[in-house]
Amino acid sequence: MWQAEVRVDLDAIRDNVATLRAGTSAEVLVAVKADGYGHGMVPAARAAVAGGATWLGVATLDEALELRRAGLGARVLAWLLAPGLPLHEGITAGIDLSAATPALLDELIAAAGRAGQPARVHLKLDTGLARGGAVESEWPALFEAAAKAQSDGDVQIVGIWSHFACADEPGHESIDRQLAAFTAGLALAESYDLRPAHRHIANSAATLTRPDAHFDLVRVGIAAYGLSPIAGRADGLRPAMTAQARVTLTKRVPAGQGVSYGLTYRTTEETTLAVVPLGYGDGVPRHASSTGPVRIGGTTARIAGRVCMDQLVVDVGDTPVVAGDVATLFGPGDDGGPTADDWAAATGTINYEIVTRFGSSRVPRVYVGEVEP
Repeated sequence: MWQAEVRVDLDAIRDNVATLRAGTSAEVLVAVKADGYGHGMVPAARAAVAGGATWLGVATLDEALELRRAGLGARVLAWLLAPGLPLHEGITAGIDLSAATPALLDELIAAAGRAGQPARVHLKLDTGLARGGAVESEWPALFEAAAKAQSDGDVQIVGIWSHFACADEPGHESIDRQLAAFTAGLALAESYDLRPAHRHIANSAATLTRPDAHFDLVRVGIAAYGLSPIAGRADGLRPAMTAQARVTLTKRVPAGQGVSYGLTYRTTEETTLAVVPLGYGDGVPRHASSTGPVRIGGTTARIAGRVCMDQLVVDVGDTPVVAGDVATLFGPGDDGGPTADDWAAATGTINYEIVTRFGSSRVPRVYVGEVEP
């Protein structure tokens, strides 16, 4: 008998990727970083490949190596690389690596020598996000160093890429500006005889709304898990994660009863309280206190008072709820219950954060669907 679980529908991930794949002529990379956005990195990766993804994307070298150890043979790109990492291990494992500075290129050259084979490199350009990537004034030096390293046989420049800042706000003026900058960067790279096979800038939002930004490869993250990066859109996607638990006890309390730490919530009339064994130690945001929606007994109610480390309380009014009943925090919403989008709205965050929080060691993930986890 399970007490709490995160249920992941691998068929939904597969079908979401297939839907996204059908909407572009580019290859599809599915981001499985951060443990597959909370869905489980390796099972999510297998479902993505089953849906037509030919690439997988991760932040760290360790994540990329874990995919290889699990037997995933798709192209893998790792893009967040600090100095001093054992990059030769990634090169030996056939992992594509990102570089934005001549200094990191030098590390890749040394690592390629240690690995005995060229490094496959994607050069990252900062076109306006002001996070990773080389700024425009640095592009000539980066391209010159990359062209020399490629000529020397130390690296293969297989990609040039960038990342949008506001693609989740269709029509935002920065989108066209970044796209123009990226196109200019590609033209400059070509003048250094760099013509990579994979040019990519489109994330989930741009994949859904800007076909002119697809180039050779699109990188989808949250959309693969059935959630849209753009509020109010569905695009034929199905949420893959459901977070639920069984009520541990219920109690009838009078009007005026304070609930949970600090007694910040008080009942307005005689009511039933239901205790649910999920808390911030399991991924429930503490700032969901008195706001997070929960589906119990065929109705949706709000968390009453503060979310605790291991549990939360829901005021269900006169709804007949007993210990053992299933409380659903979020899921696909088929029964009118809350979704990750509803939780994001209730807590002032984004659906990415809601799903990525879940899947702690004491709340098992349960995989369903025909795709093997």
